[in-house]
Amino acid sequence: MGEAKSTGKPLLDTYGNEFELPNFTIKEIRDAIPKHCFKRSALRGLSYVARDLALLSGTFYGFNNYIMPALVGSPTIVRAAAWGVYGFVQGLFGTGIWVLAHECGHQAFSESKIVNDTVGWILHSSLFVPYFSWKISHGKHHKATGNLEKDMVFVPKTRTEYQRRYAGGLAHDISELTEETPIATLAHSIAQQLIGWILYLFTNVTGHNYHTRQKEGRGVGKRNGYFGGVNHFNPGSPLYEAKDAKLILLSDIGIGIMGYIIYAACTKWGAANMALWYGIPYLWVNHWLVAITFLQHTDPSLPHYHPEAWNYCRGAAATIDREFGFIGRHLMHGIVETHVVHHFIPLIPFYHADEATEAVKKVMGRHYRTDTEGGPIGFIKALWKSARWCQWVEESEDAEGEAKGVLFFRNRNGLGVKPQPHEKFAHRLSEIQNMIEVGTVTKEEVEKADIKIE
Repeated sequence: MGEAKSTGKPLLDTYGNEFELPNFTIKEIRDAIPKHCFKRSALRGLSYVARDLALLSGTFYGFNNYIMPALVGSPTIVRAAAWGVYGFVQGLFGTGIWVLAHECGHQAFSESKIVNDTVGWILHSSLFVPYFSWKISHGKHHKATGNLEKDMVFVPKTRTEYQRRYAGGLAHDISELTEETPIATLAHSIAQQLIGWILYLFTNVTGHNYHTRQKEGRGVGKRNGYFGGVNHFNPGSPLYEAKDAKLILLSDIGIGIMGYIIYAACTKWGAANMALWYGIPYLWVNHWLVAITFLQHTDPSLPHYHPEAWNYCRGAAATIDREFGFIGRHLMHGIVETHVVHHFIPLIPFYHADEATEAVKKVMGRHYRTDTEGGPIGFIKALWKSARWCQWVEESEDAEGEAKGVLFFRNRNGLGVKPQPHEKFAHRLSEIQNMIEVGTVTKEEVEKADIKIE
């Protein structure tokens, strides 16, 4: 159902399963969803905000007035463990707040844009998220999901980029690399979970790096990375257009207000207390945000696309639903379990997403992807699996026609389908040209690798 036949050798995902290009339309998806699933309620949305705020404040009150006083005189390790539980639980509730602000950004929270943006700005600012800046770039992510040259987050490294970074340059090949040690995978995963979100906001890590194509010319000379001029706080960033400047500044103001609140709280109650009350839960929120979004877009079964093979439905279908049990379905408002339908129609509120998901499965057929094995434990295990299996993307060997624009994850760890042999792999010239333009390689390096770009 809804497949476009490819020619040549079969396309293979990382598991070795054959893949056919999806060919259903957004109209088919929309028509399959019951009309009431599109209805949004401010009252219902605000009731979830009230619930999550009550959970946060109730936990804070209970720990500080009952649990911790009862542990006075207990061994330090016991009190530390209690604070650890507090941070973990508050991080779950804080993630719920994050998700509700995400609903606001998509205008799925209510029928009113004013209500959506006011609530979203307040909630996201409280978590040091630049609401409007994120809203704009996140909207572009939805419009270009899976497009390697336009997507805004969790764009995987291509084989060319992976080779440049880890194999010693373009003149070398990934076949020269040995297996990545588990300790290296672990170190990368810990760094991703701890600071990945912050780096994304400040350096656009995992976003596309084709900024010279920005339609107003503001991407010339800018690139991802430290001091590269691409971030979520500067109105002049190539992530935005000139018309967005006031909204970017309003986002910055929200961050500034929250920063002052934290500073005043530290002055009154002490930085150590604020680290326990706010800092550790904040890190947990960032962890869950990165884990959720990473696993929504990174899996051995998922394709990515060059622009010529991409369309909106193919990109939306290049996502996966998972299962996180009570935590995912209730505390995190189903963001783990219903992401696929959300990518097709982000205007559907989360409390209708389960029903909408069941409806779109009939249209998507085999192209609907889900991994619910192991439930919540399986979700956590998937972080490790994806880190080991999904290191870069490349075209399938001997693909022809449109199929040459479809890429799947490969790795250096001997897991799943092997990468193409060196003699069959060809660099994408437009990618090489862009790397020269943004300064990640020089023409001399390209010539040394015997790559012809003219």
